[in-house]
Formats: sequence, structure tokens, C-alpha cells
Amino acid sequence: MQREEKQLELTLEALISQVADLKNSLVSFIYKLENEYDRLTWPSVLDSFALLSGQLNTLNKVLKHEKTPLLRNQVIIPLVLSPDRDEEIMRQTEGRVPVFSHEVVPDHLRTKPDPEVEEQEKQLITDAARISPDVAQKQIQSLNKMCSNLLEKISKEERESESGGLRQNKQTFNPADTNALVAAIAFGKGLSNRRPPGSGASVQSGQPGAGAIIAGASGMQQVPMSGAPAQQQPMMAGVQMTQAGQPGKMPSGIKTNIKSASMHPYQR
Repeated sequence: MQREEKQLELTLEALISQVADLKNSLVSFIYKLENEYDRLTWPSVLDSFALLSGQLNTLNKVLKHEKTPLLRNQVIIPLVLSPDRDEEIMRQTEGRVPVFSHEVVPDHLRTKPDPEVEEQEKQLITDAARISPDVAQKQIQSLNKMCSNLLEKISKEERESESGGLRQNKQTFNPADTNALVAAIAFGKGLSNRRPPGSGASVQSGQPGAGAIIAGASGMQQVPMSGAPAQQQPMMAGVQMTQAGQPGKMPSGIKTNIKSASMHPYQR
């Protein structure tokens, strides 16, 4: 009898230790979900799930160990029920159970699920027993196909979003060339002040009568016509400037002006 009690005590200590580790992992994971969700990554979530899964497997191994007594054969009976606040229970439950009264005992010492949950579980077991193996296999294949299609769509969306982000971030111009072009247009930076060789000489050499026209024009403006009004002199000079390149030919307009000037009544 003492040996069984000792074995039960060791088993309970091992279970309490495993449950405490599992509880700490759950608390840490819930804290991350509630307070660090903006920095939480999928690999970190998978690591947390892997840790919880490993601790649950260890707990199951302890329960299934050959030296572990059958806990279902043990009966827990509350010896004292009180509506007053119990500090020891507060410490053991970390403030979750302030009193150990007849209202909380059925929930905390329950060895079976709630009647509603138990009824739903029985209904699910009955429905599963009615399905034949072939129908169950078809449903499994259909579910796997749906999951595969969903994963494929998610992967496609991720690839498209990544490619779209790369296209938006891709630089389509050279900042150095843009700055050089703006500086050249706004401030003339980098532009040369030298003219191409031969640009000035080609104008003078390509028009041999240009010098004569300018010289003739200046000469005619300086020499006034005798007996002609002053207002006709610029017109004559202008006409002769346009015709200076054709010597020996006098336009009809010039002849008419000369004739009218010779017949002026004020001519002496």
C-alpha cells in the first residue's frame, strides 16, 4: 500500500512538472499573439506549435508509462467546502480560483466533459460509423484536392505580389544623367562656348555681294539727291540696296522716281 502511494506521489509530481512546462509555453505563445502580432512571423508560430506538440507527447508518455498507476481508479473527494476566500487555493491556482465552494467544485473536479459536449461527441462518432470506407476515402481525396487548390492559389498570389513589388521598385532611369541634363538646361553646365570652325567665314564667303550691298547702302544714305525731297531718299537707298548685286540694271521704280524728281517745280 505504501509502495503504491509512493508511486502515485512520484507520478503526480512528474505530471505537475510537465503540466507547468506546458502552461508556461501556452502563456508565452498567447502573449506573443496578443502583444507581438505585428512582429510575429510564421516560422516563429511553427516553432511554438512544435514546442507545444512535443510537451503534449511527453505528457502522454508519462501517462502511458507502465509504472504510472491508473489515475481513473483514483477518486477525489472534497473534504472542505467554504464560501470564504482561501489564500492557499489562490496561491495554488495563481489567482484563478478564489474560493472552493459548491459552485466551483463540479466544474474543477469534473472527470467528464459537459453533457452538451458529450452529446455532440457521441453524435459525431455515430455519423462517422455510418460512412463506408470507400465514401470516407472519396471525401478525404476531395478534401485534399480542395486544400491543394487553395495552397496553389495562395502561392500564385504571393508570387504575383512579389513580382509586382519588384516591378514597382525597379529603377527605370539614371539619377546622374537626369541631374546632368537638368543642370545643363537650367544653368548651362557642361555646355561649350566655342563655335564650330568655319561657321563665320562661310556666311561671308558664300555671299560675295553682301559687302558691296552694305557699302553701297551706306554711301547712298550719306549722299542726298539734289532737288529731291528728303522723304524719298531712304526709299531710293533701300531699293538700290536690294538691287546692288545686279549691276547695270535699274528697276522701273527708280527711273520713275528720278524722272519725277527732275520735273519737280522747285528744281533750279
